[in-house]
Amino acid sequence: MTIFVGNKFSMDVVLGTAMIDMYVKCGNVDSTREIFDRMQEKNVISWSAMIAAYGYHGQGWKAFAIFPMMLGCGILPNRITFVSLLYACSRAGLVEEGLQLFSLMWDDYAVRPDVKHYTCMVDLLGRAGRLDEALKLIENITVEKDEGLWGALLGACRIHGRIDLAEKAAKLLLELQPQNPGHYVLLSNIYSKADKGKDVANVRDLMMQRTLKKVPGWTWIEVVEKIYKFSVGDKTHVQSKEIYGMLKSLRKKLELAGHFLCTNFVLHDVDEEVELGILYTHSEKLAISFGLIATPKGTPIMITKNLRVCGDCHTFIKLVSAITKREITV
Repeated sequence: MTIFVGNKFSMDVVLGTAMIDMYVKCGNVDSTREIFDRMQEKNVISWSAMIAAYGYHGQGWKAFAIFPMMLGCGILPNRITFVSLLYACSRAGLVEEGLQLFSLMWDDYAVRPDVKHYTCMVDLLGRAGRLDEALKLIENITVEKDEGLWGALLGACRIHGRIDLAEKAAKLLLELQPQNPGHYVLLSNIYSKADKGKDVANVRDLMMQRTLKKVPGWTWIEVVEKIYKFSVGDKTHVQSKEIYGMLKSLRKKLELAGHFLCTNFVLHDVDEEVELGILYTHSEKLAISFGLIATPKGTPIMITKNLRVCGDCHTFIKLVSAITKREITV
């Protein structure tokens, strides 16, 4: 039952867990924790949801810290709990903590690792630059390997420029999902970063042969109950002049802070000046610039994307959040 008392209310485990999921998807971790703390009854699902909430928003230490609290309440972890914990460790760079948890799964709690746990471990090791260990882990596992596992390794190769492992991972990934254009784009990006133009061209030729096209990136932002959509280089908005003016102002401030655009994240065979223009007008940068001019100072900004945020935009968002004193959630 849910009991309302003025503005305060207590929740049963089903409603509370559902609200945790809702708030975390809205990017509001503080409200998520408030809901969690109000719950008079918590089960393994609600604890796992709270751990996942912290992990999803890069607060791995908090996710790791509430695990002992869960155990102290007599709640034993299940496979979902460990997926949430390992994911949180991966996002926060808690390598040793993740390795420790992975070891505890079977030894202390009789939870047999499945492909999702191994994928988290590959991501954890890969982000830390320990790609050879990640590959060895993949080669030694007995569970069926899926696209998520090889995708995690390929993503790590992108970060650390390991073309040798990238080609191995991409080969197996394309055997599993030959019609997924994202895999080709990621491999092309790796070759592009390494200045291997011929290999980039070969990947694109293969995409053309298989009639595959890169999924266009879009970013959405809601302002005053209206949703606005932006694409790269978008100038269709009625306030485009103001949006680009704000973006230019932000760019100058970021350059003064020592941040310059990184063209490694552009997947086009164009000269550097054009590359900078493409990167400068990524859809999330336009949406955030619009949010800054269309909402009051101090108001949180939340944007939604259909694709992963590139590395340059990730840095851009963190720095803009700091210099504008705005909370920005993607």
